[in-house]
Amino acid sequence: MGETSFHDLDDYVAIPRLSGLVLSADGTRLVTSVATLDAKKTKFVTALWEVDPTGTNPARRLTRSAKGEASAAFTADGDLLFTSARPDPDRTDGDDDPVPALWLLPRDGAEARVVADRAAGIGSVDVARAAPVVLLGSDVLPSASDHEADDKLRKARKEKKVAAILHDGFPVRYWDHDLGPDSPHLFTATLSAHVTHPLAGAADPRLTLTDATPDARRHLMDQGSSISPDGTTVVSGWLEAEGRGASRSRLVAVDVATGERRVVVDDPDADLWGPVVSPDGRWVAYVREQKSTPHRAPVTRLAVVPLQGGEPRILADGWDRWPHGPVWLPDSDAVLVVADDDGRAPIFRIDLAGGEVTRVTSDDAAFTDVSVSPDGRTAYALKTSYEAPSHPVRIDLSRTTPVASTPLPSPVAALELPGTLDEVESVTDGRRVRGWLAKPKGTDAAPLVLWIHGGPLGSWNAWSWRWNPWILVARGYAVLMPDPALSTGYGQEFVQDGWGAWGAAPYTDLMAITDAAEQRADIDETRTAAMGGSFGGYMANWVAGHTDRFDAIVTHASLWALDQFGPTTDVAYYWAREMTEQMEVDHSPHLHVEAIVTPMLVVHGDRDYRVPIGEGLRLWYELLSRSGLPADDEGRSPHRFLYFPDEGHWVLSPQHAIVWYQVVEAFLAQHVLGVEALYPDTLG
Repeated sequence: MGETSFHDLDDYVAIPRLSGLVLSADGTRLVTSVATLDAKKTKFVTALWEVDPTGTNPARRLTRSAKGEASAAFTADGDLLFTSARPDPDRTDGDDDPVPALWLLPRDGAEARVVADRAAGIGSVDVARAAPVVLLGSDVLPSASDHEADDKLRKARKEKKVAAILHDGFPVRYWDHDLGPDSPHLFTATLSAHVTHPLAGAADPRLTLTDATPDARRHLMDQGSSISPDGTTVVSGWLEAEGRGASRSRLVAVDVATGERRVVVDDPDADLWGPVVSPDGRWVAYVREQKSTPHRAPVTRLAVVPLQGGEPRILADGWDRWPHGPVWLPDSDAVLVVADDDGRAPIFRIDLAGGEVTRVTSDDAAFTDVSVSPDGRTAYALKTSYEAPSHPVRIDLSRTTPVASTPLPSPVAALELPGTLDEVESVTDGRRVRGWLAKPKGTDAAPLVLWIHGGPLGSWNAWSWRWNPWILVARGYAVLMPDPALSTGYGQEFVQDGWGAWGAAPYTDLMAITDAAEQRADIDETRTAAMGGSFGGYMANWVAGHTDRFDAIVTHASLWALDQFGPTTDVAYYWAREMTEQMEVDHSPHLHVEAIVTPMLVVHGDRDYRVPIGEGLRLWYELLSRSGLPADDEGRSPHRFLYFPDEGHWVLSPQHAIVWYQVVEAFLAQHVLGVEALYPDTLG
């Protein structure tokens, strides 16, 4: 077999990556985003492409700029809105650090133009389906009384090089970025004719933005929002502080005309996410996540509530899956959702009246970015699996049994894989455990690498550019991707089996399915390694302290000392809902460091605020000083520490991604294959 894009890492990172899919109100146009490498090959730039919903015409590119475009949304009239930091032709002052503005690309293909801008930039974009009203996200400084004051304060901070932030609440950082001093707000505006159809001879007119949430402060941090089809009401998550540094989200509605805000749902026992207003304007669908305790795992359900007020109602409470991403059908009588299910993430239909659940798609795949045609007969989505990255598909909703999706002409060419994908299963304590096995084509028994997913509430069911098994398959390895206890898509009991006991059921599940894989004739059980990131990194550390069966272990962004991790992670109050102090003692990998006799590659980014760098630093020092395989009297050790000063929880820079794969490959080659480790020259 010839080489594929996975054999050369430069070729791999250059593969275009498709994300997002939006449908016009009349159902005649689809737009997606495609990220490609810039000329220097050091960052990705995103452009918007149109996909033909009928599947007749090839995809065509709509936008092109060095800064890229994002947040595509169609207006009710069919024009396309998007955000971009590309140069504004009407600005006379140069800006060495431009921020995204809102652009409008007319439906007839005329030149795009700026229709709204703010000094903080424009983030999210939503549009009323049946009215000329837009909903925009943008940050505001806490003491700013209006747009002009916000601009003045930002200019002063920039000129005086002040980056200090005074906090009065929690959290203070999130994933890979600091919070404050500004915070997200929601703005509304009317797309009047003088903006959508400007006359010649003057600067293009701009939208008049009204702050719908002037007292937002921290209340909109990481909250979803929706605007009613008639443009009169905004519904949003609203984060409320609780005692002892905790918070929870409820749902609020804001009257666009008056700015009056009222509570739609306040559920003290749950967090409420992703509200979506029904096409008839009567209902709000949302996801309810019951708060966990160290002894009870969270429970996720779909719920609805009348927009004008009333009692919320959980739909399909007896369905043992966790729905998300609700999308209303046009008649407002049912909702489409996606839910993890047995290593896949199909689309399901949930009826509003009785909560009946029907599976829509039959594919061995996961779906995202679902939308529905105006007649309700067709859905469009992005489909992904470990056999293909995201690509657009059409789904027939008129069938009463699950159907396979139909591919649409994609902006990105299909990929040739360097191997094949199988399923593997085992049984532990009566618990069925399954996983994917990616393996080379036409080879003898291949060395095995166990990959452990993060989360821990997740599943290996969708393509990943960061953890892509085909890179290792192209180098002759088989990669096992199991879903142990705590994984989603196997029912509530399966999650509960590992809740608060990370080192128990998840560990025995991983070892059992590894045993099953090693019994295959196409697997070489004498050459093995284990790898994981985040929770998977925690699990890799736990594995290292409890077995010497693997030749090498790679641990990325990993939890090491649970008593240290809990108070320092970005959302520490959630950890308090997950483990007691005794659970931390029972399941902390650092207490088993003396038993580690396997060479370990530690990887961590300094800007990782979910699993702070202190975890990686302490792990590294204790490996060298206290493990069963410590540094010798001359400081030599088989362990390695790959440190990224400017990366967060994920390694996102294209060239850093290449380095990550190169170092992992070299470390595995030395300790699994027994050949010399050739680390990249870019490390110096």
